[in-house]
Amino acid sequence: MNATFERATFLLGAGGPVLIILLILSIVALAVILMKFWQMRKLSLGDVSFVQHVLDYWRAGQVNAAMVELYRTYHPAARVLEIAIRGVAERKADEATIREEVMREGVEQIESMRSHLRGLEVIATISPLLGLLGTVMGMINAFQQMEAAGTQVSPSVLSGGVWEALLTTAVGLAIAIPVVVALNWFESKTEKARHTMEDAATRIFTVQMSSLKERNEVTETEELT
Repeated sequence: MNATFERATFLLGAGGPVLIILLILSIVALAVILMKFWQMRKLSLGDVSFVQHVLDYWRAGQVNAAMVELYRTYHPAARVLEIAIRGVAERKADEATIREEVMREGVEQIESMRSHLRGLEVIATISPLLGLLGTVMGMINAFQQMEAAGTQVSPSVLSGGVWEALLTTAVGLAIAIPVVVALNWFESKTEKARHTMEDAATRIFTVQMSSLKERNEVTETEELT
């Protein structure tokens, strides 16, 4: 345990303030990633079977059953469908107004899913740059030591300065790579959820228009007979 602590202290001293900043960024990134994983898991983004059930209930005119199905899931599309179905069923506003409200809720849900992703993007961008800055500073220090040694320069002085300088670059890349992977995964999940919301809401209005058309055709037929 003491050897590990001493090793960590030595590396922190070798990396300097840049390495400390990188470690702080890594802790922040890990916290955000864990929080987003928990959020995505809670939303059950992989289960979209409820959409088809809700549409089946909606086609059958079973509004209450459709709403119960929506209350059972935390998927962001459920909140959008809830507003669409309630607006169309209660007819308290015209279709254009309902569509605007559905769009507003959809944007709000997507923004909630994208919260803190900008922070991950910043960390993924600046971590390699900070690592490179630490390397440049380390190389400057190494050359200063060589200059001070004069003609008594040994290969160990040069090699020691180089590996210490490269330490921050390695740490910066080690932070940036998993953050980029996680960020792209979160973005793909968000984009998939957005597509599900748009598709489901459109189908709600399509079903409503089809029902109105069928009722009008039936009415016209009865009037002709």
